[in-house]
Amino acid sequence: MNQTDHLSFENTEIAFRHSSDFDLKRAYWLFRVINVNFLVKIGPPVTNFAMKIGLPIKSIIRATIFKHFCGGETISGCDAAIKNLYDGGVGTILDYAVEGEDDALVFDNTRDEIMRTIEQASVNKAIPLTVFKMTGVSRFSLMEKLDAGVELTTAEEEEWQRIQARVLAICEKAHSLGITVMIDAEQTWIQNTIDELVLNMMRRFNSKKPIVYHTYQLYRNDKLASLKSDHAIAVKEGFILGAKLVRGAYMETERLRAAEKGYPSPIHNSKKETDADYDEAENFCTDHIETIAFVSGTHNEESCRYLAGLLDKKGIDHKNPHVYFSQLLGMSDNLSFNLADAKYNVAKYVPYGPIKAVLPYLFRRAQENTAIAGQMSRELNLIVKEIKRRRLKAKGER
Repeated sequence: MNQTDHLSFENTEIAFRHSSDFDLKRAYWLFRVINVNFLVKIGPPVTNFAMKIGLPIKSIIRATIFKHFCGGETISGCDAAIKNLYDGGVGTILDYAVEGEDDALVFDNTRDEIMRTIEQASVNKAIPLTVFKMTGVSRFSLMEKLDAGVELTTAEEEEWQRIQARVLAICEKAHSLGITVMIDAEQTWIQNTIDELVLNMMRRFNSKKPIVYHTYQLYRNDKLASLKSDHAIAVKEGFILGAKLVRGAYMETERLRAAEKGYPSPIHNSKKETDADYDEAENFCTDHIETIAFVSGTHNEESCRYLAGLLDKKGIDHKNPHVYFSQLLGMSDNLSFNLADAKYNVAKYVPYGPIKAVLPYLFRRAQENTAIAGQMSRELNLIVKEIKRRRLKAKGER
């Protein structure tokens, strides 16, 4: 019998072992609210207005959506969340979730904070991976000009040099401490610039160990080909390709922009096509496990089960350091903790930062999750199942 025949994502006792009864109740009501699309849509403007006029909404956010999806406001504030995950066999990906700013001083501060997450990972085995977004250390509109091939002014050229220096400093820190750093993917109209920069960082730092990871959004119809092309470059030039596989995070805005500007949508026409590319990406990475180190970042049960099956079929050890499963804090605990219980490498994104600064991240999480068919219902059903299990157990013990 295949080992994955024993892999169950239905065991809620394992999935929620780390959650108190209070945690489960809070999660239940939170997902009930997220499940209402109308509330999710009006949430951001209402929240921003309430904060502007001084209503005490920050304390409500801290006790609800922030508490569930974020580790804390500082690195040390994440200690409890990190320990809680590690007690269940799940690692932490510290994610300073500040993005979309437009000020050089903020970008420098973000660079320094990302480097602190790397330093923290070097002294805490519960943190196997770190991550950052280019829009945390760079102005979006400048990368947009670079992608479009628009000639930069002298001041913009100098600004671009400073951006590259920030990324280099982060990757140098990761390399010096032997810590993996992943660079997230973003919108297609700035992604080519990011692609080129990340590939150069891998050339520089991945010769002996996978330090820098790129992100491939497989809902794009060209990213499976990019993954294979980048691997060919890595093999030819003698470095290890670091890859994070995701489906994608900007589907609605990508399709809307393509329609408005009259170019073909870069997104697959159907979920089936995306799923096929995702499966093939997992298959390709496991076929080249010596020269590709990858993270499968997914909340899709079939993708997790498929990858687990590939590892067994190809005789790849569950603890091979070149393979990680990954989910977001507060989501799909049935995947994360059951995979960890089956001795696979698993790590959750643990976003942190000042509440006001991470609001864009939190709102995006809620909006993305309502867009995933059945995701909230799935979360709710599992929570209800565990609440009922605990009640029956408590009755039996009385």
